[in-house]
Amino acid sequence: MTVHIHQSESDLASAVSDIVEQTIRSSPDAKLGLATGSTIEPIYRELVSRYRMAGQKPDGLSFANVSAYLLDEYIGLDPSNPETYRNVIRSGFIQHIDLPDSSVHSPEGDSIDPTEQAAAYDAAVTQAHIDLQLLGIGRNGHIAFNEPGSSLASRTRLVNLANTTRADNARFFASPDDVPRQAITQGIATILSAQQIILIAIGQHKADAVAQAIEGPVTSSLPASALQTHPRVTYVLDTAAASKLTLSGVDREVC
Repeated sequence: MTVHIHQSESDLASAVSDIVEQTIRSSPDAKLGLATGSTIEPIYRELVSRYRMAGQKPDGLSFANVSAYLLDEYIGLDPSNPETYRNVIRSGFIQHIDLPDSSVHSPEGDSIDPTEQAAAYDAAVTQAHIDLQLLGIGRNGHIAFNEPGSSLASRTRLVNLANTTRADNARFFASPDDVPRQAITQGIATILSAQQIILIAIGQHKADAVAQAIEGPVTSSLPASALQTHPRVTYVLDTAAASKLTLSGVDREVC
């Protein structure tokens, strides 16, 4: 694993965007795994800025041939609801770049058979062979919606959301009661099938989870710890999120 620690959110966003851009320039038809949440928003803003600055230059950054796969989706929201993760990604990122909407894939949270939908989406992600997966981490150590206790061998499935996760997401809804109680999420094993993974964390409230994920044992009680088993993981953190790390024996860079 490699750990990069940045002094500012803007430096962090630039560092992650560098990796995304390098991936696309190396493989213009790259398959990107996209996450949602406030941690990832600065990265999307930076990528949009780079796309706009590139303009019509022949060597400008283009997403035209890229395909994107979302990590998860709420169950029970109307497809027009702005808080569906597909709509969040669309409004905050996709509609500002040249990535065709038809190339953005996500679970269908309004499916009449979520279990069947989860299996179909798992097959699609597996067949895509994700080149680069972006991840955040919950304060309870969840990745995507794999809550503590999730099997490290789990595949895409229907899950119940933990109270801590619903509480964290309540700020996006009019009332805490409006936060969905279920979601379809890529499983831990599904996520680990990506060729490269970047986990991003910002803020002191993530410090305990980050320290356990990087330096603690691999355990289902801390789902992000499963990333220790992946051959190409980069942790990109701000100083607050990294504050409880010892970084003993870890390839690290403080920027």
